[in-house]
Amino acid sequence: MFGHRADGKRLSNIDPIVQFAPYIMPQRNDATNLMTEYLDYEPMAAYIRKRGKEGSKVSFMALMIAAYVRAISQYPELNRFIMNSQVFARNQIVVSLTVLRNSKDKDVMDEALIKMKFQPDATIDEVVDEIERNLKDATDEDADNGTVDFAAKLVHMRILVKIVVKLARLLDRYGLLPGWLYDISPFHCSMYITNIASIGMHSIYHHLYNFGNTSIFLAMGKFEKHVATGKNGVEVKNVVPLGVSMDERICGGAGYAQGMTLFKNCLMNPEVLEKRPEKVNLEVPMKQDKPKKAKGGSK
Repeated sequence: MFGHRADGKRLSNIDPIVQFAPYIMPQRNDATNLMTEYLDYEPMAAYIRKRGKEGSKVSFMALMIAAYVRAISQYPELNRFIMNSQVFARNQIVVSLTVLRNSKDKDVMDEALIKMKFQPDATIDEVVDEIERNLKDATDEDADNGTVDFAAKLVHMRILVKIVVKLARLLDRYGLLPGWLYDISPFHCSMYITNIASIGMHSIYHHLYNFGNTSIFLAMGKFEKHVATGKNGVEVKNVVPLGVSMDERICGGAGYAQGMTLFKNCLMNPEVLEKRPEKVNLEVPMKQDKPKKAKGGSK
């Protein structure tokens, strides 16, 4: 409230046009821009093969996340969000991801939602470690998953669902949502990413949720072959299609262009993600989570 929230701080000394835009487009889906990026498959695949020989399991998903974290570190406006027609700078880099859970019933495809937090200077190895740690917990059929467990309990009280959601929207609007709900809500994040190639689908443009404050959604589709011109004339190249949905209100077009250019450059030269950036640009200080206590307590 009053410009401060658990997940960010209101910005006032920014471009007046950016401040004015949320009043013209009050809903996130009003302000969604869509584009498809066709990323050259080979540089990423070659890097993944090289790291695999070194004993590291780097994935296309990990590269996407690491590249976006790096883009935010240089262009922090990509980590803004809109709430109650105000522009906020997020105080953490949070990525939400939908994954398939292991199921004893092979005909059932259960999903789990996970949230991962990264420091702005994170390297590809730190991103891989964080993904692996979360995936291990989330894909276990018997493991606890805060988002899934909360939803499962709520739908059993159907008469209360609408009331709870409306109350959550109201509290979120004024920054009064309890911290534990921010922690389990996948809809409050810097970026939501999904790998629909894993279920054999082409790239899509995923909607931005009006609930929560996600400002960008990336959907990676299955690999395609495209005809392109190169040094040797016309050639067929493998590409990774990426459907991008973004809230245009958080910054100007130039900011988006610069951030996305860095994002693509990192994917075409993944080695740069092995080192920390020389400097990090921040709009607000990054919030530090309290270290979790070991199970059983300390002696």
